[in-house]
Amino acid sequence: MKKVQFNIHYRTAIGESLFIKIKEPETGKVSEEEELNYVYESIWRFDKEIEEGDAEYHFLVKNVAGKIVNEEMSGHLLSTYSSFDSYCIFDSWNNKNFPENYLNNKILHNVLKGREFQKIKPEQKESHLFTVQAPLYNKDEKIVLLGSAPELGNWNLNHYIEMLQTDTITWEVFVDLSDNIYVEYKYAILNTKTREIVYENGPNRKVRTASNTETLNVLHDHYFKFPVEKLWRVAGVAVPVFSLRSENSFGVGEFADLKLLADWAEQTKLAMLQILPINDTTAIHQWTDSYPYAAISVYALHPQYLSLENLTYPLSEVLKEEYESEKKRLNLLSQVDYEAVMSEKLRYLKTIFNENQSDIFTDKDFQNYRIQNSNWLDAYAVFCTLRDIYGTPDFSKWKTLSVYNAEEANRFLGSDHKDYATVIFHIWVQYQLHLQLTAAIDYIHSKGLAIKGDLPIGIYRHSVEAWTEPELFGMDFQAGAPPDEFTDLGQNWEFPTYNWKVMKDNGYQWWKNRFTALSQYFDAMRIDHILGFFRIWRMPASAVQGILGSFYPTIPVTKKELEDKKIGFDHDRYCKPFINAEILQYVLEDAKDVVINTFLIEDKGLYHFRPEYNTQRKIESYFKEHDDSLKIKDKLYYLLANVLFLEEETEEGILYHPRFNLSKTFSYQYLEEEIKGKLFGLYINYFFHRQDQMWKGNAMDKLPMLLQATDMLICGEDLGLVPEVVPEVMEHLAILALKVQRSPKENIAFYNPQNATYLNVVTTSSHDTSTLRQWWKEDRVLTQKYYNEQLNQNGKAPEELTPYLAEIIMKQHLNTEAMLAIFPIQEFFATDKDLQNPDENAERINVPAIFPHYWRYRMHIGLEDLLKNKSFNQKIANWVTVSGR
Repeated sequence: MKKVQFNIHYRTAIGESLFIKIKEPETGKVSEEEELNYVYESIWRFDKEIEEGDAEYHFLVKNVAGKIVNEEMSGHLLSTYSSFDSYCIFDSWNNKNFPENYLNNKILHNVLKGREFQKIKPEQKESHLFTVQAPLYNKDEKIVLLGSAPELGNWNLNHYIEMLQTDTITWEVFVDLSDNIYVEYKYAILNTKTREIVYENGPNRKVRTASNTETLNVLHDHYFKFPVEKLWRVAGVAVPVFSLRSENSFGVGEFADLKLLADWAEQTKLAMLQILPINDTTAIHQWTDSYPYAAISVYALHPQYLSLENLTYPLSEVLKEEYESEKKRLNLLSQVDYEAVMSEKLRYLKTIFNENQSDIFTDKDFQNYRIQNSNWLDAYAVFCTLRDIYGTPDFSKWKTLSVYNAEEANRFLGSDHKDYATVIFHIWVQYQLHLQLTAAIDYIHSKGLAIKGDLPIGIYRHSVEAWTEPELFGMDFQAGAPPDEFTDLGQNWEFPTYNWKVMKDNGYQWWKNRFTALSQYFDAMRIDHILGFFRIWRMPASAVQGILGSFYPTIPVTKKELEDKKIGFDHDRYCKPFINAEILQYVLEDAKDVVINTFLIEDKGLYHFRPEYNTQRKIESYFKEHDDSLKIKDKLYYLLANVLFLEEETEEGILYHPRFNLSKTFSYQYLEEEIKGKLFGLYINYFFHRQDQMWKGNAMDKLPMLLQATDMLICGEDLGLVPEVVPEVMEHLAILALKVQRSPKENIAFYNPQNATYLNVVTTSSHDTSTLRQWWKEDRVLTQKYYNEQLNQNGKAPEELTPYLAEIIMKQHLNTEAMLAIFPIQEFFATDKDLQNPDENAERINVPAIFPHYWRYRMHIGLEDLLKNKSFNQKIANWVTVSGR
């Protein structure tokens, strides 16, 4: 047993105490929380005997009521040695957002792959062990120690102590300081090629030595205090895989094309490739399946990305000529023809599968893949089979397995089942996709590059997961987003919401599994709409537009609250569409009489929707069977949304939510001024204040658990209506925030990338926005302001975004402190007149206000040609190099 004294410096609030939890070396057993003793000047101490070996531990803080108010997500490791009987540990709190924690991720592990680390051991009884965590991405750099004692070189830059790297981020060295009472010291970065030494930031560190020679003093300094210029900062390119163009692809970008993109990134000094979700979205075999955020499986990859020329088995000679002809036709198209690509690829794939079926069935590597992924793969393959048999992914309409039953589903996996070969076909396609994506990822890594994926916040309503695990989802609701810069009507993604209580009861295992699956391919991950982990915007099934949604969870408005605020509660006036003759005339104009006769009932000067048309979904159903030549469908949606409060029936009774943009409704305009003021005050409190702490608690309950399940670098897409607590939580958890210049979170015209701190991703635009060239023309007043104030140009802004101005914009983003500067590939093209797409509108990927939207953008330049453009590539490389990325 070893005697260990733990010491930590931590400033607590009144009534708070520190506790420690220790995981013993031999048994792996985690101790109960044990309280530390307060010593002096914010030093807390705890003595314990532990087994020899490597012990893990972490600290937590509780208030006087015993509630945990802070807990380390990243803990500490203590290694004990036979030559010492006792240890005196000096610790500091290990915040998740310290540099060594957010830089210790899969990207670093790839960089250091193959490097051998050393297990440090004392040659004699040195008095001190210095240990610091410093993730160094430059292979030519290492950590050294200097200080005021002779043993530390007396601050002589030629007499430093080299430390040993014991794992990807930890550097350690034993030093005998027994002849010194008080020592000041610092860590520094040594470049082994240039011999340059760069000190860490901050004041000198200090240590007092103990006289007991049997005790090893362990200085757990944890984080190297990086100067900004030494932090890892890189630039990257964002492009959907389907948008890649090459000579060998089949009308759509494929996984194999990522290798060519990596070659281009290597030439341009771009270190990160960012793509959109690549999961299978095949639902109805039509162009609406092109929407990459509506996956039928959170695990399966999309067959459109499969290269027919890189399969385990070749295309037969009989089909080659036909294939080459179709390939040439599809590759000549300016955009992706989704339906043609998918129908032809699947036809060729089925032919290859049928011709080689016997070999495939006995392929040991294929069988191993099946076994290793059976937890999701089997259900997916059966789902796809039944989807095609019944012509719909809506499993509620299937005659077989409309309600999932594992035992019955497994019968499809029996070799005697009539659909066995079809099931195996879907499994085999996934195997081939896995092989090709893995090959592309390995190639990317061989170039020293990283790849960043995209995690959709929602799941498709008719997906494998909704079928097999319906208890995890709120199938009676629809998820979306409130009104924002993209649309005044909000967004309805039609995804089910999450049943977070059930997920929590299972330790969020569903999410952990999802992260594990993604991390086999990706180094970094963009969490789409990270706000969903705080709260989600949800609509009842009766709504079509997002405007009829409310946040969930919320602290809703009660009837009593309205009465307490002296707002007389008139249910019909507040909760039903307020429609009078003036409103009808304004909204419908010449179509007013037709609408009244078909959809409305008049009562005492007000109009009400007939029961058969009193929801947006009912109106939608009506116009699926009737012509809308008068263009009144959207106007009826508008009238149905002309309410002040949305009702929600719960077990606790009926609760109320103010409608978003309540003050912009006609219903509000017809209220008395006094009531308007009271309702508006209630509205502001509801949307911008009362929910914040609850939402913060929700996020802190989920996100830490998920972050600990992966070593990917995590970034959060935090655009839209962002509660004040979101940046606070993201900063605390070291989740990179997204800064899009034209979409500032503050009340300003545009964001200045120079204000970006390290934990940020800066960019000019995203897949949901127009490109820079399009944006330049959208609002001439804003463009003029941007031209003069942000770009520091004089005079009138040009009508078109010139390559010169595009280059200035790119450089402004590169020359920032932000960890990542990632640009859509269209923005790179914008900096070169010869490379610009003649049709700038063809470069738009998605318009969020339009649903569904055809996701079909494809680069107008082939990757092979891009690689040959040495002058353009060198220009970008120069920008990146000069920026220090």
